[in-house]
Amino acid sequence: MMAENCMDNKCFELIYIIANNGQGSRILKYSKQYDIRGGTIFLGKGTVKSSILELLELNETRKEIILMAAEKSTAYKAMDELAKKFALKKPNHGIAFSTTITNILGVRDYRCAVNEESRGAENPMYNVIFAIVDKGKAESVIEAANKSGSKGGTIIKARGSGIHEISRVFSMEIEPEKEIVLIISESKLTDTIVTSIRERLEMDKPGNGVIFVQDVNKTYGLC
Repeated sequence: MMAENCMDNKCFELIYIIANNGQGSRILKYSKQYDIRGGTIFLGKGTVKSSILELLELNETRKEIILMAAEKSTAYKAMDELAKKFALKKPNHGIAFSTTITNILGVRDYRCAVNEESRGAENPMYNVIFAIVDKGKAESVIEAANKSGSKGGTIIKARGSGIHEISRVFSMEIEPEKEIVLIISESKLTDTIVTSIRERLEMDKPGNGVIFVQDVNKTYGLC
């Protein structure tokens, strides 16, 4: 059944680009040349682990997170060209990486059988760690990750509507704001970083947050 739903056996990638503020629209516009029809831009805050920058209060910068989906070969071609155009291999110019998509639902339904090839490298060099926590706790996630070898992360504002998070004010349901922390980790450090975040934020307790990890298939701007 899975094979029947696979559109010409094509598999899809989700491209993440973390760029300086103001670059998102330029990246989306340039990507159209390589058959990527659109994407989504999120505003975030980047953190950098540097004692000098912290002293100067310059360790946090506004970032834009661009998400784009495309067939695997198209995605990789676009990433190659975007890396050249926006100099992603140079320090402080941005980071790009991709993960595997198994389903795309929308105008058309694409489904891809997940095999070893579509999952990327058998032993990926990097993972992307997502931690979803209550507003105000993202900095604690970053601190816990940094103590375990992380070099920083990106904080994205969000809202949650889980059963444990909804409260009432004057009989009105209020969905509290959330923060999503995105951290790129060397695979050898991932378990240690995840454990540190889990213990610091007490994520085993209901409502204290969610953390998940994905393999990274292709990267630019990581050293």
